[in-house]
Amino acid sequence: MFVAFRAITYSALFIGFLLIYLPTRVLSWSGIRGPAAIEGPQIVGMIAGGVGAAIALWCIYTFVRIGKGTPAPFDPPRRLVIRGPYRFVRNPMYIGAALALAGVAVFYGSVSLLGYSCAFLLAAHVFVMFYEEPRLQSTFGPDYAEYRRRVRRWWPRVQAAR
Repeated sequence: MFVAFRAITYSALFIGFLLIYLPTRVLSWSGIRGPAAIEGPQIVGMIAGGVGAAIALWCIYTFVRIGKGTPAPFDPPRRLVIRGPYRFVRNPMYIGAALALAGVAVFYGSVSLLGYSCAFLLAAHVFVMFYEEPRLQSTFGPDYAEYRRRVRRWWPRVQAAR
C-alpha cells in the first residue's frame, strides 16, 4: 500500500510539472488561448491525450503491482517489469506522456507545444540511453539483456502472419 502511495505522489508531481505546468507556460508564452469551439482537431487531441494518459497510468499501475516500486528514478521498481504495456515496448510511459502532450498540442493548435513534446521525447531518449538502460542492465543483468533482445525501445515489433 505504501508503494502505491509513493507512486501516486511521485507521478502527480511529475505529471503536474512536466505535463501540466510547463505546457501551460508554453501556451501562455506563445499567447494561445482555448479554442473558440470544439471541432475535429480538438476531438482528435482529446482522444490522443486520453490514450496517452491511459498508457501512462497503466504503466504506473504495472510498476506498483508487478515491480513493487514507482516510476521515479530514485525509487524504481524492485523487480524487472516486462508485463503489461512493457510487453510491447521498453518505454511505454514516455510514449504515453508524449502522446498526451501531442494531444494537447493538437487540441490547442500549438506548434510551440508540439515542439515541447518533441523536446520531451528527445530528453527521454537521452535519459533512457545514458541512465536507465545502463542502470537496468547493472541491476537485473541477464534478465534485462534478454528483455532488451526481445522488446524494442520505442517501436513494437510487428510479426508477419504465417
